[in-house]
Amino acid sequence: MTESRKEDALEDTRMVHDSFDRQGLMHHLGAVLDVVEPGFVRIRLPYGDHLTQQHGFFHAGATTAIADSAGGYAGLSLFPEGSSVLTVEFKVNLVAPAKGEWLEAEGRVVRSGRTLTICQLEVFGVTGGERNLVALGQQTLMRIDARAERPPGLGT
Repeated sequence: MTESRKEDALEDTRMVHDSFDRQGLMHHLGAVLDVVEPGFVRIRLPYGDHLTQQHGFFHAGATTAIADSAGGYAGLSLFPEGSSVLTVEFKVNLVAPAKGEWLEAEGRVVRSGRTLTICQLEVFGVTGGERNLVALGQQTLMRIDARAERPPGLGT
């Protein structure tokens, strides 16, 4: 990788981290960015009783929220500076109970276009270092010109 491309990749990573840090829902859930690479993001969500449904598994809302963010940030990592991202559509199949010490949501860009980007989403439950697939999905993102991102608490 050339020195110029390394600097570009570092800037792309910084853009993702800065945006993630402004996301109220990810902060509220306790999610953290684990890996940020061009076209790939992994988000970790530690288990907590506040994240469960009635049977003690991670709630589908928490599972799909981190999947959506992982894909969105994977897409953003490939967008030009001055861009932002919005999810247009996503579909997730819950393939097993979401259980474990934590969840890992991975977003991977399948195709990055000028306006629309398609991502593959996978969520794994992790226990004792063993990963089990709990959700699988696909997402369509729209690249937009950067908008002022509101500080938490201001609403629309």
